[in-house]
Amino acid sequence: MGVKNIVIIPAYNEEENIAGVVLGIKKVVPDADIVVVNDGGQDRTGEIARKSGGQVISLPFNMGYGVALQTGFKYALRRGYEYAVQMDADGQHDPRDILSLLQAVKSGEADVAIGSRFLEGNSYRIPALRRLGMFIFSFLASVFTGQRITDPTSGYQALNRRGLMFYASDYYPVDFPDADVIIMLHRAGLKVKEVPVTMHSSTTGRSMHSGLKPLYYIFKMFLSIFVTLLRKNTVKADMF
Repeated sequence: MGVKNIVIIPAYNEEENIAGVVLGIKKVVPDADIVVVNDGGQDRTGEIARKSGGQVISLPFNMGYGVALQTGFKYALRRGYEYAVQMDADGQHDPRDILSLLQAVKSGEADVAIGSRFLEGNSYRIPALRRLGMFIFSFLASVFTGQRITDPTSGYQALNRRGLMFYASDYYPVDFPDADVIIMLHRAGLKVKEVPVTMHSSTTGRSMHSGLKPLYYIFKMFLSIFVTLLRKNTVKADMF
């Protein structure tokens, strides 16, 4: 039996995009399993994902991005997958980057490989308020990990078994798993590496960071990082 890879896609009302995402993944990594975590949506996301060749986990109601992700991580861990990739359901992540993300964790360079939109001259237009938050958290994550972090909010990541165990544990903050998680990984002794990826513009116009949500996100992330740094570090790499 070969190495078991899985792609985890949290989705909420993404019936317009999910077929293209699943089929795009199958073209790049045909041997990987795909699980779509349908986060209590009211449309045909689950049905379309299943018809496109993905497995579907349906949550009873909308529980949020982090909970949907961790549901996928726990599923992957229990099913014995060695490597996992998390990516969004809106079609913004280019499936071709799965190979470079997986290479980073399979080679042992990282336990968690983070896809960055801002490496190697890549440019991606972001609203000013959100860009400010990303700049602040990039700086904080870089300071507290001792390595340059350019894209701390990236939802495009690959994990090895140790990374999966950490993300499936109670240490994973399901509210806003972003820069705080990178700091937690570093403090736990897990290796993190950024890999350049391509991000396409959203076709839906929906965003978890639209309107005044970036202000709430910035506040919550500051609070989460502050609590993370205050908390005694009892998490060790040999636990995973």
